[in-house]
Amino acid sequence: MSKATRNSFLLFVAACIWGLAFVFQSKGMEYMDPFTFNGARALIGAFSLLIFVLIRDRFVQHKLKDLDWKLTITAGICCGLALTVASTVQQFGIVYTSVGKAGFITTLYIIFVPIAGILFGKKVPWIVWVAAAMAAVGMYFLCINESFSINLGDVLVFVCAIFFTAHIMIVDYFSPRTDGVVISLIQFTVCGVLCMICAFIWGSPAWSQVTSGISTLLYAGVMSCGVAYTLQIVGQNGVNPTVAALLMSLESVVATVTGVIAFRIGFLKVDQTMTGQQIAGCVIVFMAIILVQLPKEWFEKKKR
Repeated sequence: MSKATRNSFLLFVAACIWGLAFVFQSKGMEYMDPFTFNGARALIGAFSLLIFVLIRDRFVQHKLKDLDWKLTITAGICCGLALTVASTVQQFGIVYTSVGKAGFITTLYIIFVPIAGILFGKKVPWIVWVAAAMAAVGMYFLCINESFSINLGDVLVFVCAIFFTAHIMIVDYFSPRTDGVVISLIQFTVCGVLCMICAFIWGSPAWSQVTSGISTLLYAGVMSCGVAYTLQIVGQNGVNPTVAALLMSLESVVATVTGVIAFRIGFLKVDQTMTGQQIAGCVIVFMAIILVQLPKEWFEKKKR
């Protein structure tokens, strides 16, 4: 098996882990409030990344002492603030919408990122605007019901996608300048602490809630934050960025399929089945997501 094939498989596994995480996030709401879940999840994720960083520093010659700690901490705090807002809004949204819809709406950040580049003077290829129009049509089919109203959860997850866009742009700015894994460790720590503070102010955290929902927290924290993030770091090495993005965007499809299966086997209490109109919306949104990730050279006129 070639390195590219192996790493592509690792990215596919990461997408599956992230897609299934939506199911565990939904299940977690049966035990605790969104702030408590997000806070505990982020702190567990931070702890798992801390173990990875310490092992790497010991055996792979990534010396922590050589880092620009002022820049790294600044990056971690900025990323952590953006992640806190994005993940919290998403978690509240999942309470009111289905796992599948949340997965597809969240993945819209792939389209929003190049559009947000306008703020930094970057030219947006025309194909991105086509994809944005397709996504708007898909969102209409996916979210607007027969009474022409939109679900609160869908709105919250859409807002979450916007904040994930901001998060990605912050990461894009800082990651070339310092260690991305350490940034992630700091951001999860910041997110966990802030969410737990909010939980004590506006929620009702209790140790019994954590112990009851420990399986959902361990999956969302260790698997989604720790394992999947590490797989992404390793998997993107030597894989074409377009292929990597396409593989990772499959998390929305995995979220939809696993959401339906989870309801059918009784793991989730709320019906996750989609109507024909909503499935059509998912297909259109996914086509738009794929379109925006294709090499822009494919759509440029060849100069004679």
